[in-house]
Amino acid sequence: MPFVENICNYRSLSIVGLEKNTGKTVCLNYILRRLHEIGVSTAVTSIGVDGEQVDSVYATAKPEIVLYEGMQFITSQRHYMQRRLVSKIIHVDERRTALGQLVTAEVLCQGKALLSGAATTGILRQQIEQFRKSNIQLSIVDGALSRLSLASPTVTEALILATGAAVSPNLQQLVSKTKFVYRLIKLKEISPELRQKLSTIASGIWGIDSEGEVHDLGIKSVFLLGRGEDKLFKYGDTIFAAGAVSDRLLKYLSAQPNISKCRLIVQDFTKLFLTPEVYSDYIKRGGRLEVMQRSNLVAITLNPTSPQGYVLNSHDACAALSDSLGCPVYDVLA
Repeated sequence: MPFVENICNYRSLSIVGLEKNTGKTVCLNYILRRLHEIGVSTAVTSIGVDGEQVDSVYATAKPEIVLYEGMQFITSQRHYMQRRLVSKIIHVDERRTALGQLVTAEVLCQGKALLSGAATTGILRQQIEQFRKSNIQLSIVDGALSRLSLASPTVTEALILATGAAVSPNLQQLVSKTKFVYRLIKLKEISPELRQKLSTIASGIWGIDSEGEVHDLGIKSVFLLGRGEDKLFKYGDTIFAAGAVSDRLLKYLSAQPNISKCRLIVQDFTKLFLTPEVYSDYIKRGGRLEVMQRSNLVAITLNPTSPQGYVLNSHDACAALSDSLGCPVYDVLA
């Protein structure tokens, strides 16, 4: 698959799925094998638990994670003891998780392992930085469930999005749901100059005037919007929301007389918790939605089989998604 060459342009990668059972582990195994073949030093961890033999929800068989000689990995103490490979311990984190301390190890002889890593994106960032200092060329984070926060450009430089029949066995609905997330990933990025001004803001809603200067509106969260609605456009039509953004804010903006001039900026697409209907209405009315930093999407992969037994035609599904999105979609097992 040609996207493996693109992955090598980055230092960190997340693999996230639109739903559980969209083929993240199959994709991870394919990438790990290819990286091993071309000699890229690699480290891997997970934000949940990955590599189980049996799905905990559907009781169906799942692919196990295969690690190769020279690779580094992070997993919990409990799961490190269950590994089926030869490895040496590099570091044991003093912080504890529900499954014990986090163990960093290097594979000496290839085999299989369960990965259960950090519970927060903050710890993940620290781990990726540590791998970078150890001269690891690529750090990979395998996602859990449909947690898209891993795909934030503040965590990893690039992402792979996994979709498939588990999202919907109906091809039209699958295309529609995948396209919506794809559109959010591809939102327009603001200028580097404005990004620099917003980079230190961690919370609240802020106004940006015509000169590009940033002003605190005194609204601590979008959930407290009702207390400061009259302040929202005090400095102009451009607004920056530093935290999570839901339908509520877009509905409010869509109802404003200046909606055709409204420009809403968020940190990145993972901060958006929107329904397609509300988003489409906001855009149709003329509202603009932009991000401080766009995530680098290197590939979209498809798992044509759902855990309930539905199977899509892989060729047709990849073609339909590719035509709709305007980019290649890959089934790594095809």
